[in-house]
Amino acid sequence: MSHEKLVTMANQIARFMESKPHAEGVSGLAGHINDFWEPRMRRQLFDLIDHGGDGLRPLVMEAASQIRRPAAA
Repeated sequence: MSHEKLVTMANQIARFMESKPHAEGVSGLAGHINDFWEPRMRRQLFDLIDHGGDGLRPLVMEAASQIRRPAAA
């Protein structure tokens, strides 16, 4: 999947979760990614985060600590 598509998907979830109380939004975003994104997608997301998270909404960056990091491929 392209980095652009991954950023768009993560940011769409973040926009929705931003309507909730902050802590609920952070845990909701992390929970959604943990439950519905396959390890390959999460690996790509962490690659983006590890390189500064360019284009990702702040809520995605904050939720990163609650997202399960998959083992290296």
